[in-house]
This record gives sequence, structure tokens and C-alpha cells, in this order.
Amino acid sequence: MTLSGRDSWPEVDCSGVPSLFSSFVDTFVDFVVGGQILGPQPTSSGSDRESGGSSLLVTKVPAAERLIAIGDIHGDLRKAKEALMIAEVMDENEKWIGGKTVVVQVGDLLDRGGQELKTLYLLEKLKGEARKQGGDVHIMNGNHEIMNIEGDFRYVEPKGFAEFGEWGKWFKIGNALKEQCKGLEKPTDFFEDIPTNLPENLRARLAALRPGGPISSRFLAAHPTVLVVGQTVFVHGGLLPKHIDHGLENINEEVRRWILGEKKWYGPKYLHGRQALVWIREYSNEQESRCDCGLLEETLKSITGAQRMVVGHTIQEKLGINAVCNNKVVRVDVGMSEGCGNFAPEVLEVKGDKELTVLTRSGALRLMNDDEVITLLRKYRGRPGLASLLTPEKDKPQVPFTMQTA
Repeated sequence: MTLSGRDSWPEVDCSGVPSLFSSFVDTFVDFVVGGQILGPQPTSSGSDRESGGSSLLVTKVPAAERLIAIGDIHGDLRKAKEALMIAEVMDENEKWIGGKTVVVQVGDLLDRGGQELKTLYLLEKLKGEARKQGGDVHIMNGNHEIMNIEGDFRYVEPKGFAEFGEWGKWFKIGNALKEQCKGLEKPTDFFEDIPTNLPENLRARLAALRPGGPISSRFLAAHPTVLVVGQTVFVHGGLLPKHIDHGLENINEEVRRWILGEKKWYGPKYLHGRQALVWIREYSNEQESRCDCGLLEETLKSITGAQRMVVGHTIQEKLGINAVCNNKVVRVDVGMSEGCGNFAPEVLEVKGDKELTVLTRSGALRLMNDDEVITLLRKYRGRPGLASLLTPEKDKPQVPFTMQTA
């Protein structure tokens, strides 16, 4: 892409304010593409911020007074906004109102929807606002982020390609503007080695998300693949003892370096296959008899202080957010996105590092114990939605089942 008449433009000397001009252009592109003004990139998070470090990527952070977990979003901006408002961390003007609340989104922002970038930008904007109030927003890498970084676009919707095509157009315009300024380093052409016979929207998605690409480097590389908040371990699919042996910090650092383009095109081997930590379903089958509680217990014992694991990846179509193995694993993927069932949003709330509650459109509901789960599953088997698992708190009226599904 070229700017009309750009060859006749006079060169402007930006050597005195190169960073300022470059930031202005980047902010302009952000606003046009993502609808948000992100401001300066946060420099630290969690325990790193407390210790004065400068790393964007953390593996373990202290317990939060109030912790929110949000499942797979898959490019559904409307449902993402609703989940954030149900959690009472964002108002109708898209401003952070969560104070010191910590939010963890367990991955799979990408694929199956048409507003992936807008959803990403909203969460990144809220992250900056939350940190100013002592809270935080952690966005994790799921299997669909890994797939897209590797160029696996099997689950991309046409609208998803189109959104990245629009990003590509404005990203090129931003680079062209920078090239007019003397004193600025020549911007990298991330499209240069991508075959020109490919559709432009596909080329844009490849350029943006490839290892070292502008979107992957700026955002996804700063997202953890494993995160421990107090007593709660977050991972998209699940952890096995061999992952613990490899080291959670090592996993995050190796994935980060790969996304930044410092290694091969394909990610580390623990990101691939049925036992990959972003793919496994050992703990997320809706039938508890098929959840390996013994393996889960062994894994948690290997992580100092860990009491529970929160996972996404597998839609809990019949149950909504639920916990099994004596609340040792909580499954939070409710299939909220339009491309994955279009069920009602739900979020998990953890207060004081131990009190678990499910927040829904209809109010707050408590997690049942295992015996109650089994009884209700037998009674309501086949009925979709969270009503087969959850009951209202004592001070809440009974909500009809028909109100609790999308």
C-alpha cells in the first residue's frame, strides 16, 4: 500500500521527537483498528511490580482479595463485555471499576469470531486501567493462540480474516507515515516474505500473528501460558506432572521467546499433542468419572501452595461453570461465544483465596459439592445450562431454568 501522492511529500525532520511521533502513529492505528487508546505499555505486573522488576511476564503472583476467572471468548466482543460487567469490573462505558480485583482470562480469544482484535484491545486497555488501581488483568495463551501463531487458521471465520485485513491496511499506512520522517528507523516490513498471491486478508493475519509479528510480539508474548494466583493455578487445558518437572517459569519464558521470534516457527513440544498443556482434557470431561482426580491431586501437590486448578478449553455445555474432585478443578469454558454454542456468560469469583462463587446474568450461585453434582446430573441429564449444577445463595430467590441459558 502507498499513500496518495506520498512521493511528492516533503520529508519531515523527526529526529528531535522520534519516539513521540512514532507513538502518535501507533496510537492512531490502535484506535482505528481496536477502538481503544491503550497508552504506554505497562512495565510490570504482580510480584514483579512489587519487587521493582521490569518483566511483563509473570508466573506467580500473590493471592487477590477478589479474583475473577473468565473462560474462552473466541472473538465475541459482545459476550466479553457482558462477562466483564457480570463480574462488576467494567461499566457500560468500558471503564475499569474493579478496584484491586484481579481478572484472569484463560485463553482462546482467537478464532470462531469476527472481533478478535477488538476483544484483545479491550482487555489490554482494561489491564492498564486496573493496574493504576492496584488490580490486574491477565490474558493467557490457549491452544487457538498457539495455532494462529503457527499459521494454523482452520477455525478462523471470514469476519476474522477481514478484521485482520483492516489491521493490515492501517498498519501499512502507519509505517508509510513513519517513513516520511527523517530520524526514524525504517519500519520492518512484516509482509515482505509472505507470498503475494495469497489473499490480502490472509497475508495480514500471517504478518500480524507469526512469531515476531506485530500483534504476537506486542501482546501474545506478554501473556502467560501458566499462571498461579495465590492458591489457584490457571492453565488453558491442564497441567501434568511432567509439565511441573519442566518448570512453570521455564514454560512461560520459552513460549515467550518463541512468540517473539527467537526460535523456530513451531512452538515447544509441550504445546502440541493430546498431552499438551493447552490441549489436554483429562480434568474437563463433564462426567466426573472420566476426570482423573488422582492425577490432578499429584499435579497440584507438586506446586507449592496450590489448592485448585482452573481450566478452559472444553465447553461445559450441560453444566456451566463447575468443579469436581472436591473442588480441586474448576472448568470455566461455558461456550459463551456465538461461534461456540452462544450460551449465557458466566464467570468464576474467588474471594479471600478460598470462597468460590459463580456469577451469572441471574445472580450469584454457589458451587456444589461432588455428591450434589452427581445427584443433579442424574436428575437433569441432557438439559443444557448451569442449572444442572448450581443453586442460588441462601439470600437469592430460585431462578427458573429457562432464564439461565442463552
